[in-house]
Amino acid sequence: MAINHIHFSSQILGKGTSVNVFLPQVKRAHYPVLYLLHGWSDDCHAWMDNTSLARYGNEYPFIIVMPQVELSYYTNMFQGEAYFDFLTQELPAFIQQWFPVSPRPEATFVAGLSMGGYGAFKWALSYPNQFRGAAALSGALDVVNLWENDPSRDKRFTRIFGSLAAVKGSENDLQAITAKHQATAQHLCLYQSCGTEDFLLSVNRQYARQWQSQFANYEYQEHPGTHNWVFWDQEIQTVLAKFAHCLEDAGQ
Repeated sequence: MAINHIHFSSQILGKGTSVNVFLPQVKRAHYPVLYLLHGWSDDCHAWMDNTSLARYGNEYPFIIVMPQVELSYYTNMFQGEAYFDFLTQELPAFIQQWFPVSPRPEATFVAGLSMGGYGAFKWALSYPNQFRGAAALSGALDVVNLWENDPSRDKRFTRIFGSLAAVKGSENDLQAITAKHQATAQHLCLYQSCGTEDFLLSVNRQYARQWQSQFANYEYQEHPGTHNWVFWDQEIQTVLAKFAHCLEDAGQ
């Protein structure tokens, strides 16, 4: 097991940025890759600092990539950097250059918590041909709902998205993304979970009702818990096991 912290220059962002990369103990010529995304108040160190990911990950073949995206909501920001282009274009190219990861979509996965859960589903549903599976843990999935019901987000959301009207029906609206790409995303292994005491529970239930009827390989789970690392430490174990199963089903 090895953990690499890499600081590098991003041409898309126009500045230096960081990524943590976990390498498992198992030896392979080419590794499946899991992009693991952080939440609103976190950074690229959060998953390693707050869970036993290093111990759990050693049981699986995944190289786990944990990028730094600031408070960007995994978007090309209205006032800020193009983090979605960085995430979907530049970062995978760097990872394939630096590490022996498989370039095959069948061996590529993405997951995240809260803001990162939104980012994971946004990436996978926007570019389903790049992935085998995606997972959202306590996902902040509905930007429109969050903005309309929490005025304290207005200043930051305006900087990220521009305006509430600009989000609705756009490439940052999961409802619109789902409608556009549902037919080409049926091969994806999709997993979503939320704690029963989480403030995002109602939004997660809303999306679960919708996606259960729209995707063939979709699973939603609720467990006791709130919006914290105790819940996410448990759930990342489930995600790793489910993605390993999806990997086997794909013959990888």
